[in-house]
Amino acid sequence: MDDVTRRAMLWGAGASVAATGLVQEAAARTAAFGPDDPYDLVVRGGEVLDPSQNLRGRRDIGIRNAAIVAVEPEIPAARGTQVLDAAGQLVLPGLVDFHAHVLPGGGIGLSGDELVPYTGMLNIDHARVDAAAKMLAENPDVLLGIKVRESLDVVGSNGLEPLKRAIAAAERSGVEGARVMCHIGNAPGNLSELLDLLRPGDVLTHAYSGAGNNTVVNGKVLDAAMAAKKRGVLIDVGHGGGSFDFTVCEAALQQGFTPDIISSDVHAVSVNTPGKPFLPWVMSKFLGLGMPLEQVVTLATAAPAQAIGKVPKLGTLQIGAPADLSLVEIVEGPVDFVDTRQNQRKGQRYIKPMQTVKAGRPFGRPYPQPFAWP
Repeated sequence: MDDVTRRAMLWGAGASVAATGLVQEAAARTAAFGPDDPYDLVVRGGEVLDPSQNLRGRRDIGIRNAAIVAVEPEIPAARGTQVLDAAGQLVLPGLVDFHAHVLPGGGIGLSGDELVPYTGMLNIDHARVDAAAKMLAENPDVLLGIKVRESLDVVGSNGLEPLKRAIAAAERSGVEGARVMCHIGNAPGNLSELLDLLRPGDVLTHAYSGAGNNTVVNGKVLDAAMAAKKRGVLIDVGHGGGSFDFTVCEAALQQGFTPDIISSDVHAVSVNTPGKPFLPWVMSKFLGLGMPLEQVVTLATAAPAQAIGKVPKLGTLQIGAPADLSLVEIVEGPVDFVDTRQNQRKGQRYIKPMQTVKAGRPFGRPYPQPFAWP
């Protein structure tokens, strides 16, 4: 037997053993979860708050294979390959930021909209319905729909035509439930006409903007805004660096024009503004406006997850849900909030992020079995 043949046989035998080992390991990790089997991670000692199942109380959470498999009054630390101490913290479903600009290497700094004055994009011919519809039809697993920025400095003299084309693209794609997200803030023309175009399931973002045309005029919510909400248009906060006005939001909340989703609109510019549009801080502002904690959590977890509609049980801590958790503290005491119009409000508590678990792994912590090179 020559060396080449011998090496081939040894490689084949080694590959067979390795393949057998992988199959056995996969079978072990997908087999029924026995009562004494270890968890990959146990989150212990925290106060669990999951509005999706009307749950609030001291619970431990067991995670296996990046999914939540146990929510119990107590799980012994010995049951966990890795243990995360959540004592004194509120354990929430992983926050779902429905409106954020987080593309690595891109972001808002070089977005197409920001380049409008330099690239001639105010030409409506660049808003190609068929091309957008094709893109959406070919990528329904990752795309939810079409976004349009209906601001005067973006659309120029084109008025509502960009919105009409966005809706046409969503409908022409043939993708069931394809949404249009419409950004407002100094919107052109009559805002009621814009609102009347939005369909059930579409998203009105920056709903409490205060920049130019408002959903609230002379202290009263527009009839068209209330009608849009009633027919199922989703009302999104989209705080950002210039899109949240306490005076607009307070009047809106008092009249029942409440958000369906709390989102940050965090991006490379807004992140450094005085309003601090980090999602927990935006949530804290709604606590200060009198919204119950359970509702605030719902609007930043289960509600946006339902709007996304891609992952079962996302935004919850139900058995079988993705093992995404946000561990926070509710800090009691006077706190100052500012909106994007420099209006200030006093609060008595805020949400302080402490730890994050993504897909069953505590962020910033080592794997329970670190990588090693033989």
